[in-house]
Amino acid sequence: MSGNSAELVLLLLTSESCCEREETAIPFGSTLKDCRHLLESARELSLHITGVKFNIPSCCQDAQAFSRAVSDARCVFDMGEELGFEMSILDVGGGFDGSEAQLDKVNQMLKPMLDMYFPLSTGLSLIAEPGVYYVSSAFTLAMNIIAKKTVARDFRGQPHNALSANNEPEFLYYMNDGVYGTFANKLLCEDSISMPSAHKEVSAEEPLFSSSLWGPSADDLDQVVERCLLPELSVGDWLLFSNAGANGLGATFTNGEEHKPAVFYSITECDWQQVHNCGVTLDSRMKNLSVVPCGLQANISKASVSTPA
Repeated sequence: MSGNSAELVLLLLTSESCCEREETAIPFGSTLKDCRHLLESARELSLHITGVKFNIPSCCQDAQAFSRAVSDARCVFDMGEELGFEMSILDVGGGFDGSEAQLDKVNQMLKPMLDMYFPLSTGLSLIAEPGVYYVSSAFTLAMNIIAKKTVARDFRGQPHNALSANNEPEFLYYMNDGVYGTFANKLLCEDSISMPSAHKEVSAEEPLFSSSLWGPSADDLDQVVERCLLPELSVGDWLLFSNAGANGLGATFTNGEEHKPAVFYSITECDWQQVHNCGVTLDSRMKNLSVVPCGLQANISKASVSTPA
């Protein structure tokens, strides 16, 4: 490809491009205010700007974020067309987590705005980057509780943390891995960590307590979840983190293959029967696969990841 034939898209930085959980991340892109200057500079350099990209992180809780981003993108399209660019591409980024509910929510926000600002008559090429959505639901991360501490409900690191008679307890749970391993993405300010569920039978009447989850080190940075509601757990209990496929193997900070979580594959008996009927047989490459009854777990056809103790 010759030097001036590349087609470029302008990365638009919206106010929601970095949510409060990612406040330490470095934002990339141009604000709407600076887009005209960039487009004018691109024209002077004979560059071919053909569209706009924005990215709303999945941790953003503002339902109107996509609406504002599409509106801003339309403004950039108008600027570009005014300067002579053939604007035809809109990339809505990869801010999709592994849940159907979040995807439906994004669709409800995006579709009417796209119909309004980019009707079919414009011939727009629409791009999305749902890689995290496809892979995150493939794994569930299983973590073991290795230690437990009880503090006062309003404990914030003060020296005196004894429980009083009128204080509801707060529990600090220490797991067998943390941000220097499986949860390394938390240090990198990437996607937020899903709230875990207890892997044990819990009655509807059982109370829930404010809890925080920590890795095994004594480091203050090794906090995996700052606050969540869980039933009281004991050492040896397990916590399950769903949608852990995108960043759940902690490849960045783990030291070698021996520190990576073990992976166990499971599939419902019904699904396995369908696979078997298609001629697929269990071989050595699938030695970690477990077949479970159809009614045991509706969504068991996900891989389950557990870290070594």
